Amino acid sequence: MVTSTNPLVDSSTTTHAAAVPTFEDLVAEGAAAPTEGWDFSWFTGRASEERPAWGYAGLLADRLGAAAASLDVQTGGGEVYAAALTRAARRPARVAATESWPPNLALARARLARWDGAVAEAPDAGPLPFPDAAFDLVSSRHPTTRPWAEIARLLSPGGTYLSQGVGSGTHRVLAEALTGARPEPDLPSAALAADAARSAGLDVVDLRSQACRVEFTDVGAVVHFLRKVVWTVPDFSVERYRPQLAALHRRIERDGALVSWSQRYLLEARRPG
Repeated sequence: MVTSTNPLVDSSTTTHAAAVPTFEDLVAEGAAAPTEGWDFSWFTGRASEERPAWGYAGLLADRLGAAAASLDVQTGGGEVYAAALTRAARRPARVAATESWPPNLALARARLARWDGAVAEAPDAGPLPFPDAAFDLVSSRHPTTRPWAEIARLLSPGGTYLSQGVGSGTHRVLAEALTGARPEPDLPSAALAADAARSAGLDVVDLRSQACRVEFTDVGAVVHFLRKVVWTVPDFSVERYRPQLAALHRRIERDGALVSWSQRYLLEARRPG
């Protein structure tokens, strides 16, 4: 479990602990934290998430080391793509990415400049502004949607698509803590994505799933997470859900953490060569 970050005053100067942050203090911190990009370092000491066993960034680094031209779709601020490029044995001759949200575009362009990365503004559902068969590697981590026809079009014969997806039922525990029980069942997200890849003419070569434990140790982390990962509770605002947040604050104080689960799956597919 993540340890508390509530500060204690140095006992050499006083015997009194610093005031424990109140519900309002924590909510205000979570509401003020910036949400641009996919850097989650703000959560250090306040929330933790188990990582899938396959290690997506490492797999992507391996594929990048053998690629001539790579495209990262819905790159966010380019954080994961840049980390994989840093680890790759060699860089592709062409590095490109797409992103739809303007604040992330600026971050991605600055972050990928080291590899002369071209970041195009493009809608998540496509079309994507590149010619046919332009890339032998296309990747996407946690895409909001996959434009399968565009992915298949952009891959060169024998090219690889590598993606880590967010499965149905992710953070159901967290969402239900605010909105109440949801009767709809979770969908077999990995299998559905594999079917869609095959329908686009790709061969699925790897498919794996894992439920990953997530712990939130203060309500401020919950507020920031719901502002950043907006599809968890699409209509979230502090004012709309203040009573539920207060109840969740008491629950975390009682139990030490809110335990939720993220559903992750790995999909690797190839265009027949």
